Amino acid sequence: MRFMSLLRADESCFDGTPPAVFQAMGEFAREGFNNGTLVEMGGLGPSSLGAIVSLVDGTITAVDGPFTETKELIGGYAVIDVHSRQEAVELGRRLLEIHRDNWPGWEGSCEIRQLFNEPPA
Repeated sequence: MRFMSLLRADESCFDGTPPAVFQAMGEFAREGFNNGTLVEMGGLGPSSLGAIVSLVDGTITAVDGPFTETKELIGGYAVIDVHSRQEAVELGRRLLEIHRDNWPGWEGSCEIRQLFNEPPA
Protein backbone atom coordinates (compact mmCIF):
# COMPACT_ATOMS: atom_id res chain seq x y z
CA MET A 1 0.00 0.00 0.00
CA ARG A 2 1.30 3.41 -0.90
CA PHE A 3 0.71 6.50 1.19
CA MET A 4 1.71 10.12 0.92
CA SER A 5 2.78 11.87 4.09
CA LEU A 6 2.56 15.65 4.12
CA LEU A 7 4.59 17.50 6.73
CA ARG A 8 2.79 20.69 7.76
CA ALA A 9 4.22 23.57 9.74
CA ASP A 10 4.05 27.30 10.21
CA GLU A 11 5.73 29.29 7.43
CA SER A 12 8.39 30.38 9.92
CA CYS A 13 9.93 26.92 9.52
CA PHE A 14 11.46 28.20 6.28
CA ASP A 15 13.56 30.73 8.24
CA GLY A 16 16.30 28.25 9.00
CA THR A 17 16.24 24.52 9.53
CA PRO A 18 18.86 23.34 12.02
CA PRO A 19 21.59 21.18 10.44
CA ALA A 20 20.73 18.36 12.88
CA VAL A 21 17.31 18.03 11.23
CA PHE A 22 18.91 17.60 7.80
CA GLN A 23 21.32 15.00 9.19
CA ALA A 24 18.53 13.04 10.93
CA MET A 25 16.30 13.24 7.84
CA GLY A 26 19.19 11.97 5.72
CA GLU A 27 19.55 8.94 7.98
CA PHE A 28 15.77 8.37 7.90
CA ALA A 29 15.82 8.57 4.08
CA ARG A 30 18.76 6.17 3.70
CA GLU A 31 17.05 3.64 5.96
CA GLY A 32 13.75 3.96 4.07
CA PHE A 33 15.32 3.69 0.62
CA ASN A 34 17.40 0.71 1.72
CA ASN A 35 14.46 -1.22 3.22
CA GLY A 36 12.08 -0.26 0.40
CA THR A 37 9.53 1.71 2.45
CA LEU A 38 10.52 5.12 1.09
CA VAL A 39 9.67 5.70 -2.57
CA GLU A 40 10.29 9.44 -2.80
CA MET A 41 10.64 12.42 -0.48
CA GLY A 42 11.45 16.08 -0.63
CA GLY A 43 11.12 19.46 0.96
CA LEU A 44 9.14 22.36 -0.43
CA GLY A 45 10.20 25.97 -0.71
CA PRO A 46 8.47 28.87 1.04
CA SER A 47 5.10 30.09 -0.22
CA SER A 48 6.78 33.23 -1.57
CA LEU A 49 8.09 31.01 -4.38
CA GLY A 50 4.67 29.45 -5.07
CA ALA A 51 1.21 30.24 -6.37
CA ILE A 52 -2.35 29.09 -5.75
CA VAL A 53 -4.60 28.43 -8.74
CA SER A 54 -8.30 28.40 -7.79
CA LEU A 55 -11.65 27.73 -9.45
CA VAL A 56 -14.52 29.69 -7.87
CA ASP A 57 -17.90 30.33 -9.50
CA GLY A 58 -16.57 29.18 -12.88
CA THR A 59 -13.58 31.55 -12.83
CA ILE A 60 -9.99 30.38 -12.61
CA THR A 61 -7.54 32.71 -10.89
CA ALA A 62 -3.90 32.47 -9.92
CA VAL A 63 -2.42 34.23 -6.90
CA ASP A 64 1.31 34.43 -6.30
CA GLY A 65 2.72 33.72 -2.85
CA PRO A 66 3.41 34.42 -0.12
CA PHE A 67 0.18 33.07 1.35
CA THR A 68 -0.17 35.35 4.37
CA GLU A 69 -3.57 34.01 5.43
CA THR A 70 -2.38 30.40 5.63
CA LYS A 71 -1.49 29.22 9.13
CA GLU A 72 0.13 25.93 8.12
CA LEU A 73 1.88 25.07 4.88
CA ILE A 74 3.13 21.80 3.49
CA GLY A 75 6.88 21.94 4.06
CA GLY A 76 7.76 18.47 2.81
CA TYR A 77 6.36 15.20 1.56
CA ALA A 78 7.18 11.53 1.30
CA VAL A 79 5.67 8.70 -0.70
CA ILE A 80 5.96 5.47 1.27
CA ASP A 81 5.21 1.85 0.41
CA VAL A 82 4.17 -0.13 3.48
CA HIS A 83 1.97 -3.07 4.47
CA SER A 84 -0.63 -1.16 6.49
CA ARG A 85 -2.03 2.20 7.51
CA GLN A 86 -0.60 1.61 10.97
CA GLU A 87 2.91 1.28 9.52
CA ALA A 88 2.40 4.53 7.59
CA VAL A 89 1.28 6.30 10.78
CA GLU A 90 4.35 4.98 12.60
CA LEU A 91 6.64 6.43 9.91
CA GLY A 92 4.79 9.75 10.27
CA ARG A 93 5.40 9.59 14.01
CA ARG A 94 9.11 9.04 13.36
CA LEU A 95 9.23 12.12 11.11
CA LEU A 96 7.74 14.22 13.89
CA GLU A 97 10.17 12.71 16.42
CA ILE A 98 13.06 13.82 14.20
CA HIS A 99 11.75 17.38 14.31
CA ARG A 100 10.95 17.31 18.04
CA ASP A 101 14.37 15.91 18.94
CA ASN A 102 16.42 18.17 16.64
CA TRP A 103 14.46 21.43 16.43
CA PRO A 104 13.44 22.81 19.82
CA GLY A 105 10.12 24.64 19.64
CA TRP A 106 9.15 23.31 16.20
CA GLU A 107 5.47 22.44 15.93
CA GLY A 108 3.64 20.84 13.06
CA SER A 109 1.78 17.78 11.88
CA CYS A 110 2.14 14.92 9.45
CA GLU A 111 -0.92 14.09 7.38
CA ILE A 112 -1.03 10.50 6.05
CA ARG A 113 -3.15 9.81 2.95
CA GLN A 114 -3.43 6.56 1.02
CA LEU A 115 -2.69 6.75 -2.70
CA PHE A 116 -5.23 5.07 -4.94
CA ASN A 117 -3.43 5.44 -8.25
CA GLU A 118 -0.77 2.85 -7.59
CA PRO A 119 1.14 1.62 -10.64
CA PRO A 120 0.41 -1.93 -11.78
CA ALA A 121 2.57 -4.61 -10.15
